Amino acid sequence: MMYTRSTFSNTSMLTIFSMEVEKQIVVLNDNLLAAENQTDGDNADSTAPLEALMRSAHSIKGAARIVGLDLAVDVAHIMEECFVAAQKSKLVLGSACVDELLKGVDWFTQLGSIKDDTQPEWLEEHKESTQQLVVAIASLLTQSVTSPSPIELPSTSDDDSGSIESPDAKRNDIQSPDITSSQDKAPLQAASWHQAPSDTEANHTLQEDSHHDRTVKVNADNLNQLMALAGESLVEVNWLQPFADTMQHLKKRQQSLNTLLDQLQQEVTLPAAAKNKLEKAKETALDCHALLSDRIGDLDQFSRRFSQLSDNLYRQVIASHMRPFSDGTQGFARMVRDIARAEGKQVSLKIVGQHIQIDRDILQKLESPLTHILRNAVVHGIESPNRRQQLGKSEAGTIRLEASHRAGMLSILVSDDGSGLDLEALRNSVIEKQLAPPDLAAQLSDAELMEFLFLPGFSTAEQVSEIAGRGVGLDIAKSMVQEVGGLLHPYNEPGCGLTFHFQLPLTLSVIRALVVEISGEPYAFGLTRIDQVRLVKRADVAMSENRPYVVVDEENISLVNAYQVLELPEPNHEVGDHLPVIILKDQGQRYGIVVDSFWGERELVVRPLDERFGKVQDVSAAAITEEGLPLLIVDVADLIRSIEQLVLEGNLTLLGDRTAQNSQKQKRVLVVDDSLTVREMERQLLQNHGYQVDVAVNGMEGWNTVRTGDYDLVVSDVDMPRMNGIELLSHIKNHPNLKQLPVIIVSYKDRQADKMAGLNAGADYYLTKGSFQDNSLLTAVMDLIGQC
Repeated sequence: MMYTRSTFSNTSMLTIFSMEVEKQIVVLNDNLLAAENQTDGDNADSTAPLEALMRSAHSIKGAARIVGLDLAVDVAHIMEECFVAAQKSKLVLGSACVDELLKGVDWFTQLGSIKDDTQPEWLEEHKESTQQLVVAIASLLTQSVTSPSPIELPSTSDDDSGSIESPDAKRNDIQSPDITSSQDKAPLQAASWHQAPSDTEANHTLQEDSHHDRTVKVNADNLNQLMALAGESLVEVNWLQPFADTMQHLKKRQQSLNTLLDQLQQEVTLPAAAKNKLEKAKETALDCHALLSDRIGDLDQFSRRFSQLSDNLYRQVIASHMRPFSDGTQGFARMVRDIARAEGKQVSLKIVGQHIQIDRDILQKLESPLTHILRNAVVHGIESPNRRQQLGKSEAGTIRLEASHRAGMLSILVSDDGSGLDLEALRNSVIEKQLAPPDLAAQLSDAELMEFLFLPGFSTAEQVSEIAGRGVGLDIAKSMVQEVGGLLHPYNEPGCGLTFHFQLPLTLSVIRALVVEISGEPYAFGLTRIDQVRLVKRADVAMSENRPYVVVDEENISLVNAYQVLELPEPNHEVGDHLPVIILKDQGQRYGIVVDSFWGERELVVRPLDERFGKVQDVSAAAITEEGLPLLIVDVADLIRSIEQLVLEGNLTLLGDRTAQNSQKQKRVLVVDDSLTVREMERQLLQNHGYQVDVAVNGMEGWNTVRTGDYDLVVSDVDMPRMNGIELLSHIKNHPNLKQLPVIIVSYKDRQADKMAGLNAGADYYLTKGSFQDNSLLTAVMDLIGQC
């Protein structure tokens, strides 16, 4: 029976076929490489890869028959016959043989990538090249024949005859094709076809895995919104506990009421009518107590169920973002093999941790960085077979790609057993490219030197090829890591290999973060961006070039106030003997960020900022704590740039005991005014700007106060009882110890004559009370005694 395109629903069946091909391509690639490695190694007797290859090719062949793609049937069939021959040890899957079979895999890759149901049209356009591919693969079977007995392959022409052979054809009759250079020779000869499956069998072949890993397409924005709602549900659960605590408190009060009613009944003699009412009151109170107890029990039960449900929902939504690491590594083994073959090298790729779950967004972003690093490892890292022999190594090099979860983060290691980096050559390259002067380059540590590898366009390759050498790759990897809030470190062992260590968040939707307090507000730092967290003794803080620092791991780490970088008010609470410090590292720079306190490690649902805000400096996103408090997630890379700008401008504030600083810096001001309203307004205005303010209600009290206190400034009214402002000003200016004390006169009188009288008496400023709205008083105070 010949299946045509019209036999089935074109859209659904061809789409399913493409899905089937995509799945089987992974199997074919992986197991072809495994079979090739076994042929060259010690496990040549293992049949598992060959069985998987045969099943995969057979599945594609059956699926292609269903949708009527005859050329796809031909390619799959001849590949299957090769695998059968290899199973029977009649064909050796060496490198040359695998090269041809991989061309068949590439052909199916192109076919499977077609998503618009135009596979038949594509096949018609590529009919001739496909037939040539079938001939090339079929030629591999010539090396497996001991007694040729040609059997014709089905024709790939439009004639339906011979498209599917008789069910009586024997599967094991592997014969030699008659291949000549002339196109006029007889048709291609090869092994017989298997029996065509029935409609039911074929349909099952095509859809057998359709329920194994069912997926649906979900809009990314909808999925993010679902994640946000799941996070909110966790927050809302926590609001039930305070309500339950209040109900318990009410229950205790209710019990106290019952006790009081009992005491009242026993201690007071009441008339019969009042006694009956008291009895009813007791019954009502008992009923309320019982009802309240029941409802508290229901609330507790609901709270537990709601908490469990919210937690399960939260975890399931997170799981919907995750995919196994193997989903992102499917093409790497094939890529490494192809590049190695092109370079004349022998390289195998070992992937560890393929089951590790990774956020699908991170997995997608990892593809390009890992591709570049693997290419570099093959081209620059692994030596040629001859060179490896000279060094006492095996001819075949090994690249190891490993994924794991460590300390709440995703850890990915890419290492090779090649020659490693020549650091002196790297140092010379830095100097030649004028990236650092020779004297500075000579002092760079190995870690600092390797940071140059991540600069755009930087390369140590002597020759540029299509594969590597243009200086593009590691900068892409670094940019990707910074984008997701991670870290990337290279580790070099000269002569033994090079390792790149990615430290990334497990998911972009939820991050593990350290929540801290800065100026009374919570902020979060992603754990992947934190180098260390320390409580630094104040006695360990030293000064260099008027900048505070602390020694950590034999390195001077500059200390910076977090509130200054984030442009927040200075905290007014006292600092103890230890400073909470977060040590951050970016592009080789390390800074210690001094915060108010550590709140602890939290798991936060990331919420993007509203696009209308644009890019908020030093902030990457927002979140809500389990207590329902909103907080901002710090953009560490942006924060370090802000720190460097402050350092460049020389505007960093000094560290020290804030209480001691305030007592040294805080200026004392005496406000003298008989108007309570004006007096309090001036006091609050000055106190809000850091000044310590005392008040006096008239000139005489002001004079007595200023003589007994240590003030930096006096602000006085003019019209006051007992002693006016001009008299107070004259007493101050005529006192030998007070004559340098600045005085500001504040009055309702705004005539020029009044102003001249005050200034002639020695006032440093004469202001009218009507000018307070333009902050003239504050400006005058700062001009005379400075800011606090």
